[in-house]
Amino acid sequence: TQNSHTAKTVSRKSLCILNNQRVSGAENMKIILVFLFIAPLALSARAEKDHSSFDSAASPETKSRFAMLDDVRILANGLLQLGHGLKDFVHKTKGQMNDIFQKLYIFDRSFYELSLQTSEIKEEEEQLRQTTARLQINNEEIKNLSQEMNSKIEDLIQNKIQLQEKVWGLEDKVTKLAIIQPSIQETKEISSLKAFVEQQDNHIKQLLKIVEDQHVQLDRQHNQIMELEDKLNHIELQELAENSFTEEQTEPEAIPFPVHNATAVIYKSDGAAPDCTALSNSGIRSSGVYTIKPNGSEAFDVYCEMKFGSSWTVIQNRVDGSLDFNQTWDAYANGFGELNEEFWLGLNKTYSITKQGDYILRIELQDWKDNKRYIEYAFSLGGPETDYTLQLSRISGSIPNALPEQTELRFSTADRDVDIINDFNCPENYLGGWWHSECEETNLNGKYVTPRSRGRLDRRKGLYWKPKKGRYYLLKSTKIMIHPTDLKSFD
Repeated sequence: TQNSHTAKTVSRKSLCILNNQRVSGAENMKIILVFLFIAPLALSARAEKDHSSFDSAASPETKSRFAMLDDVRILANGLLQLGHGLKDFVHKTKGQMNDIFQKLYIFDRSFYELSLQTSEIKEEEEQLRQTTARLQINNEEIKNLSQEMNSKIEDLIQNKIQLQEKVWGLEDKVTKLAIIQPSIQETKEISSLKAFVEQQDNHIKQLLKIVEDQHVQLDRQHNQIMELEDKLNHIELQELAENSFTEEQTEPEAIPFPVHNATAVIYKSDGAAPDCTALSNSGIRSSGVYTIKPNGSEAFDVYCEMKFGSSWTVIQNRVDGSLDFNQTWDAYANGFGELNEEFWLGLNKTYSITKQGDYILRIELQDWKDNKRYIEYAFSLGGPETDYTLQLSRISGSIPNALPEQTELRFSTADRDVDIINDFNCPENYLGGWWHSECEETNLNGKYVTPRSRGRLDRRKGLYWKPKKGRYYLLKSTKIMIHPTDLKSFD
């Protein structure tokens, strides 16, 4: 009887727990196991009680039967609650498994597509590496051939010197024999020597032409290698590395250009010099602010920078983003900023300088890893009646060209877009005035953006250099300078 009472008590507690608490699937399973374990004990205790009271009076037997019915009802109620709990658990489990199968399906599709893209990238990278290797081999062969040509040219020059000495000796003999009629043999000897010297000169000229052609081919191979390296780096590098130059190339050191808040000495001349190069030729050897007076123009101040043994006139300088270059047409025509810091000289002033003769345009670029590149153009700049049309022809440089050549590029700003293409205003969308061509990628007067910026939209509005077949070079500083074409010591 005590065991039966204990079993009933445990059974009732189990039913109360099932009715009053909503537990997880794992807890329901534990309760089921406990209930299944306790139920036989209760039934066994009930059977023993019935057996012990079989011979007792009728009144206790009737009470025992009612007690058994109560136990059956309790057990039935508990089993019904367990059934509902198991049903809910099964439905929840099915829903969770369906979600898991759906996520696995999406993951399998994404993984398959990623595998295909990875395979394509690897194939393209392998092709680029093979092409680069072939070009490097060709480059080495051309270099060796060029060295051999140079050696032969040196030998020919030595022979030419020796022949010239012989000719000079013969000329002395001819001078001495001017009074005396030379013999026929001597005349033939002089003629043959002259013919030989002319033949050697022609041979040397041909070799020099071959060497020039080889140098042109070397430059072309070098540019192709740089483009291929840019493609490889575009695949392998990300973020800041994607927007940096691939390697440092040495170039002649220049006097550092003043940065923001630097104190520079302002030199005042008599205003007679037409540009900075003329000031340098007059004996000035220090970078700084000077006054010039181009032919037919009023005097104005410019920043002159010493470089390659001469002085260049700087027309644009950007170093830290302290000056907003999103200016109006009038501002770009007349100039803005401080010559000792960031500035734009002005289209009117630049035109008054360049209309005096032929000039070289040099653009110097620096990325956020402090790597430096440059490019030089022969150029012409039109006046205000042509909207300052610019025409370029690349001379040399250490970075692929990113500006159209042999094309008339008209200057435009957000408030005066002279050449809107497909109803798309380049200065308004990319910020800053520039010589736009079908809204191409390069704009050195755009918004100053640091590598922390995210998103392609901000980068396209930033300060960058973008060749047609290459990647973005996000820039830290830029400088644009001009110099007459008679410069003898630039590279």
